[in-house]
Amino acid sequence: MSDSEFDVIVFGATSFVGQIVCEYLHGEYQDSKLRWAAAGRSESKLRELQQRLGANDDTMPLRIADASDDAALNALCRQTRVMISTVGPYALYGEPMVKACVETGTDYCDLTGETQWIARMVKAYEKQAQQTGARIVHCCGFDSIPSDLGVHFLQENAKADFNGPCTTVTMRVKAMRGSFSGGTIASLMNVIREASKDPSLRKSLANPYAICPEHFQPKTRQHNVNGAEFDADFNAWTAPFVMAAINTRVVHRSHALAGAPWGEGFRYDEAMLTGKGMKGRLAALATAGGLGGLMIGGALAPTRWVLERFVLPKPGEGPSKDEQLNGFFDLRFRGTTERGESLSVKVTGDRDPGYGSTAKMLSQAAICLGETSRDQRAGGFWTPSTAMGNALIERLREHAGLTFERLSN
Repeated sequence: MSDSEFDVIVFGATSFVGQIVCEYLHGEYQDSKLRWAAAGRSESKLRELQQRLGANDDTMPLRIADASDDAALNALCRQTRVMISTVGPYALYGEPMVKACVETGTDYCDLTGETQWIARMVKAYEKQAQQTGARIVHCCGFDSIPSDLGVHFLQENAKADFNGPCTTVTMRVKAMRGSFSGGTIASLMNVIREASKDPSLRKSLANPYAICPEHFQPKTRQHNVNGAEFDADFNAWTAPFVMAAINTRVVHRSHALAGAPWGEGFRYDEAMLTGKGMKGRLAALATAGGLGGLMIGGALAPTRWVLERFVLPKPGEGPSKDEQLNGFFDLRFRGTTERGESLSVKVTGDRDPGYGSTAKMLSQAAICLGETSRDQRAGGFWTPSTAMGNALIERLREHAGLTFERLSN
């Protein structure tokens, strides 16, 4: 792969998040040695994007390929070391590119949060990826890099301080400013739509080890914050966090792929902090009720149609430039060892979590994966922490506006 024409290709470059990724790469690397290109099915839309960014064929080469054309996708993959895919909902449009990358031995990153699709891809292509050397890394955006690497960072500190891991870890969203795009909403609605029709899928989505290897299915009962709860460790009320359904699964997959270094009884859960006292309790109840209403409404075809038609943002829509720049997130992790020792860390980002920060995280994950030798990490389906670990943390600190910080106990 070292003689590939490009280091990175962004496929789906004219999608909402694809445009942000291209803008970031163009601004960050136009005078560097990173070789990257933008790809999609519409040359006219790619040209419009190129012109809007003030780029040209030298600083932002363009490649044309349609997700329905297997031969074109394979040819595109052979031109790069790493493929970034922003073509979602992935359960509807993502498989052809994964298949092409696996067949050609090309590394791959995306920003999916669709658990059911990840499970299908692993089952269908993992053995072949191990043979061809393709490293497939899903969930390289806000779901689930901060959670996955936040737990990794906490456990590295636990090993240094306590000579052993934390067997229980909780993540709490302390503060966050950002909004959803139409693409994210479309992915969520598609998951709800699939689950409403398939009881076996609903059972799988409820399994905290749903994307772990088949041999790794611990009996440990995982806590799931699905209503208003008071958290004594944080001395505040909590509400369900919409991303917990994917983030917790990715963290458990990382634990499994690493050989269960945090113990067979490892526990992990996520929630949002809503404040103290009655005000915090009421905010938690309102948040839980709103999320529950969205899920119920999305499961019923008539209300789902109304939500998608008149209420929720449509694909291609999303936060404004100012909203992306003024967004942020602050996540707090607390870990406890079997002996009762504890430590806390925080992970923060300086942009809208789902788009401004996600574009930087996804880009840096792809660059980092391309710089990770096959001797360090062989082909297969990996998580951000198991594929790149500390190297990715350093890249995110230096280039993506993220912080990983140890807090005093």
